[in-house]
Amino acid sequence: MPGGPCRISQRFIVSPQDRVSDREAGRWCRRFGRAYRNAHSETGGVDDLEGMLPNGTRHAAPTIGDHDAGWPADAPRGQEVLSVRDLLETLWRKAWVILLMTILVVGAAVGYGLTQTPMYQASIKVLVGQGQGLTPESNDVIGLQQLTQSMAELAYTRTVADAVIQNLDLQTTPDEFLAGMSVEQVAETQVIEVSYTDSDPERASQIANTIGDEFSGQVSEVSSSANSITAVTWEKAAVPSSPISPNLLRNGLLALVLGLMLGVGLAFLLEYLDDSWRSPEEAMQVSGVPTFAAVREFRLPKKPKKKGAS
Repeated sequence: MPGGPCRISQRFIVSPQDRVSDREAGRWCRRFGRAYRNAHSETGGVDDLEGMLPNGTRHAAPTIGDHDAGWPADAPRGQEVLSVRDLLETLWRKAWVILLMTILVVGAAVGYGLTQTPMYQASIKVLVGQGQGLTPESNDVIGLQQLTQSMAELAYTRTVADAVIQNLDLQTTPDEFLAGMSVEQVAETQVIEVSYTDSDPERASQIANTIGDEFSGQVSEVSSSANSITAVTWEKAAVPSSPISPNLLRNGLLALVLGLMLGVGLAFLLEYLDDSWRSPEEAMQVSGVPTFAAVREFRLPKKPKKKGAS
């Protein structure tokens, strides 16, 4: 069939060591197409083509008519079949992409963390009770737990913030003060945990303790009867020794996982966009047509430049 072997070989003459472009494959097509027809007409085979390959390189491929050779029986013709080995080889080839992406993400996360101001958090615990005792009757515990939630809401108010700001002569507004304050009820208890975050650890501790004092005083003022509700600072705040943010270790580990995921995704994306073939087997697997020959890639020597007339 005139031109048939040439068209096939134009697609499947590949290098076992490197990839070749369609233009390079086309040049070899013209040479091997003619040699293929001559070899078949004289010897009935393609063994004579071995002499045309550089350094004696030759890939023993099935004949052109044997389209089923080496093709999985359960695989659709013309579709690529990926195995675990193929995926691992892709990861190995693109290991530099994964490593580079991981280094960039981890470096960016750690670098950003180093530029942030360390923040310290101090906490107190306030116990809500009834009357002069701090241990109410068992039938009142559920009611006090529900009341404790309301007390926690009252602690996080501008009234408490204004009192603390005036007491410590802080140069801030109530809204800015409340932004650094957090209040929550310890689950199923009569305990309220009040925390304050600041860039100065000693100031954070001082403010947290003052919040407890001011809140307890305000509760006592509005509840003067014998059965009134009380709020007592049960545990005062200590000066924090380490910042709560930035957490370089946690951020670094999260960035490591994210960098690996992005790197693997980018590696498979680059592999998907790469439509070149690296081996005759891969070409046959993708197209369903056996390879004609394998040729080592080599470069022709450049012609020396002619010196100009003196």
